[in-house]
Parts: sequence; C-alpha cells; structure tokens
Amino acid sequence: MDPKLHLSFVIPVYNEEATLAQLFEGITNAVKEANLGPFETIFIDDGSKDGSWDAIVQLKASHPEIVHGLRFRRNIGKAAALQAGFGEAQGKVIITMDADLQDEPSEIQKFIQKLDEGFDVVSGWKQVRQDPFSKTLPSRFFNFATRAASGVKLHDFNCGFKAYRAAATRNLDLYGELHRYIPVLLNADGFSVAEIPISHNRRTHGVSKYGWSRLVKGCIDLVTVIVITRYLKRPGHFFGGFGLLSGMTGFGILVFLSFQKLAYGLNFGTRPLFFLGILLIIFGVQLVSTGLIGELLNFNAQNKRRLSEIIDEKL
Repeated sequence: MDPKLHLSFVIPVYNEEATLAQLFEGITNAVKEANLGPFETIFIDDGSKDGSWDAIVQLKASHPEIVHGLRFRRNIGKAAALQAGFGEAQGKVIITMDADLQDEPSEIQKFIQKLDEGFDVVSGWKQVRQDPFSKTLPSRFFNFATRAASGVKLHDFNCGFKAYRAAATRNLDLYGELHRYIPVLLNADGFSVAEIPISHNRRTHGVSKYGWSRLVKGCIDLVTVIVITRYLKRPGHFFGGFGLLSGMTGFGILVFLSFQKLAYGLNFGTRPLFFLGILLIIFGVQLVSTGLIGELLNFNAQNKRRLSEIIDEKL
C-alpha cells in the first residue's frame, strides 16, 4: 500500500460510456475542494457492450497517475467487480460509487467525516430516491427483509455509495449478489457500521440494471449470508436444530397414531400420516448427522489453525 495515498475510488462500470468522464471530473473537483489529499480512481469494466472501456482508456491517457482500469472478458456481476477493485486499491480509505451519476461526488467529504468519528464502514442512505416505482418497491422489500434477518439497522443496503477503511475490505470475499450484504458481512466480523443520508440524482443516461429479477437472487443470497455469519463456526446448531424439530415432529405423529391404535383399534399401516412420520424421523436423523460431520470438519480446521499460529519459525 502506498503510504502517501489517502483515497481510492472503486467504480464498477457496465454500459456507462456516457457518464464516466463527467463522473471522474466530479470526483476530482470534490477531492480538491475538500482538500482530501492524494487519490486514485479504479474503474472496473464488467464486460460492457458499449464504449465504456474506450472511455476508461481515454481517461487513463489523460490522467495516467490517478486513473486505473480493469476489464472483465464478460459480464460477471457487481460483486466480482468490487472484489477486483478492492484488491487493486492502494488507499487507506476506499470509496465505492456507481457509475451512472446518480451518486453526488460533492458528498464524498461527508463519508470521510463519518469515518473520522471512528466507524469502519459508512453506507449511504438515499432518503429520496429518483428511481421508478418498479425499482424502489423491490428495494424496500429487500431492505426490510435484510434488516429483519440480519439485525443490522440500515435503511438502504442497496446503496452503492459507501466508504470503508482499507482493513475492512480485506476481510471480504464477494461473489454472486453478496455486494448487497457487505455491511452485514463486515458487522459479523466486528467492524462498526454507520449510515448517512445522501442526495440521489435522477438517471439521465443509460438504463437501470436492477429490478424484480434481482430480488429472487438477492433473497437466496440473504439465506447464504445468514448461514455464513451465524452458523459457519457451529454447523451443528444449524442442521441439528432443524433435524431435532423434524425428528420430534415425526415422533409425535407416530405416538399419536399408536395411541389411536391402542385406544380405538384404528389401523394406521396404510395412512399417509404414518409414512409422513417415518419420513420426518429419517430426515431429522440425516440433518443431525450432517451437522455432526460439519462440526468434525470445523474442529479439524480449528486444530490446523491453532498449529499454524504457534509455529514461531520455520526453516
């Protein structure tokens, strides 16, 4: 890491040719006006089909020391673009922005000031969104579900305008749609998370890449995040809990059927409820067994980690 470099801007790009020069100019002016020190801008072209890469090349030619570009062979997704940008960033503070000009560069200083209060991550909150209803409604549903499931009290997990201390980004391993859950992942690792309200500009170029189609993927990834953050180091609790519930339900069904047989002489050998009870018991045993295997694997990994930590020197 360059000790003189204070800020790194990581900007995923997908078909935003018309906005990049104006965005870079806005960032440059904001940094200079606030006297924020040396900075770099990293554009990650996520397989754009327009002239976005050519625009990045032109910016690099005009500003070779502060503009850097990465280009994916195909469209992989925003999470992968952010992960690649974090890996290249050299600044002590890393700021992510969307490339569509809906984020306002003049508010960069607000993020820095909030970080200076002692937070590790500062997320933007678009209080008044300049987006169509087809985009805001799925976002509201997603934010509500994420708050309820994760316990992280942010209003706007989807906002791409965020600031991080560099140490926080080194703890991330993003893929799929996990960029939406960065505050949740970092909060689970002990990093402090804050939120500030920001303005939101109306899109004037290009089209939105998000909507209802991303909601399904986001919900599936939310389950992944909850499992990772809560049960990664105790898989027995996750699988065992469901296993015990399933097994006890199946056992209760069989006890109920046995009571009916003894008290009223009812035959249950061909009743669907009988087979459901057996199935639930078998399923419960399988889940508990899976949890135990997970605990054994986790125990083995922990032992290896302890061994590596006590080795002081190796020839």
